[in-house]
Amino acid sequence: MGSCICLGTTIMVLNKSNACDNGRSKSCALSFRRKSEKPVVMIRKTEAIVLRSYDHRETSKIAVFFTKEYGKITGVLKGIRKDYKKFGSNVDKFSVNDIVYYWHANASVHLVSQCDLTDFFFPIRKEIKRTMAANYLIELVHKLMPPEEENRRVYQLILDYLTSLQTVSDISKLVHVFQVKILQLSGFRPHLDWCLGCQKTISGEVKFSLRLGGLLCSRCRLSDPSAVPISRGAVASILHIEKNDWEKSLRLGLTAPIKKELKYILNNFLVYHLERPLHSARYLEVG
Repeated sequence: MGSCICLGTTIMVLNKSNACDNGRSKSCALSFRRKSEKPVVMIRKTEAIVLRSYDHRETSKIAVFFTKEYGKITGVLKGIRKDYKKFGSNVDKFSVNDIVYYWHANASVHLVSQCDLTDFFFPIRKEIKRTMAANYLIELVHKLMPPEEENRRVYQLILDYLTSLQTVSDISKLVHVFQVKILQLSGFRPHLDWCLGCQKTISGEVKFSLRLGGLLCSRCRLSDPSAVPISRGAVASILHIEKNDWEKSLRLGLTAPIKKELKYILNNFLVYHLERPLHSARYLEVG
């Protein structure tokens, strides 16, 4: 559970006023007043997953974390490359750590004073395909989630994904389940309940519009000529994943044709709305 300590500030303000006595020499009156401000610095303690880290200057590192209580934050670990014993972690990608940091109201990078490793996910790092799937996860989260917005459900989703990735045999299905759920939790959920053109329930042939973000019926498909066909089975699979918890979603059976559809629809939908490609997706064979 996260915690924080507020460091308030009380400042002395110097007021200087000039008084004129019938145009003669001016005299300066100095007065002090106390002004209490809201705290601008907090010491925060939380659980965090490393999304990325890179060297900073000669001895430090900057890391991007997705935290349990505070969402995505960026922190600097000063001196970690000079003295590795200073911190209980090397801030490796997709590792879980307990961190303490100084949150500054007007800063985008915060000072991390403590970082202790709690889970390294060794089985994932032993196999290249599992490692690539983990890299895809952290890149997607980094690009999709806004900074400093709490989202505990996304944090738990990341943990569920990494925990399952250690042992699951069907990695492509795991990736698709994660894609559907993070789209839902981040507010980018595709509209699959009715036609986006006529607002009616679809019973026949259906197409998916990347631009509009949902389904089009046969009568409305001309509103987006680039819309692609999608089977009722693929639509039902996405809706099933959205409505069920993580474990039940992983038990869903996906045929090879459905996986192929999900690969095309979900990957391209993410790229379209992120407006940039995911580099790790090039190395990850999904579907």
